[in-house]
Amino acid sequence: MTQPKPSKTARKKEQLELQQLGERLIELTPEELQALPIEERLREAVLAATKIRSHGALRRQKQLIGKLMRSCDPEPIRQALEARGAEDRRAKRVFADAERWRDRITNGGSDAVRSFCEQSGASSEPLVELLDRIQSAPNDRIEKGLRRQLFREIHDTLMAAAQDDRISQ
Repeated sequence: MTQPKPSKTARKKEQLELQQLGERLIELTPEELQALPIEERLREAVLAATKIRSHGALRRQKQLIGKLMRSCDPEPIRQALEARGAEDRRAKRVFADAERWRDRITNGGSDAVRSFCEQSGASSEPLVELLDRIQSAPNDRIEKGLRRQLFREIHDTLMAAAQDDRISQ
């Protein structure tokens, strides 16, 4: 027994989903796009779309991308885009955590430094030194720069820990 042919509405919905998936490729950098397992013609169409500024021309290029997407397997593309999204979410989470730790350390002093070092496995020496310099800063401009430096130190530590999966959130 043969399977019934999908309705026109179902086919249009599937084609629209493929076009939307293809449009997400436009957001990728050329290096990220190169890493994906896609046909060269699709890759060229996506790269061309990044250079188009005319609304109508971009709309037509997106339709072409959708048409080209019909001839390829969309699953590896979906997985790559999901992985990229997970990486972006992790980077945002680490950034927010670094801001919270910076504020906690500047307000809580050495107890907060100790707590951060226990959780992250970082060395407390650079953080204690920066905290001392922040507390004895002669003016707001210098204090702001030191707080930025403290943030960078915390952020780098948390990024390394997130990449090593040492800290679970």
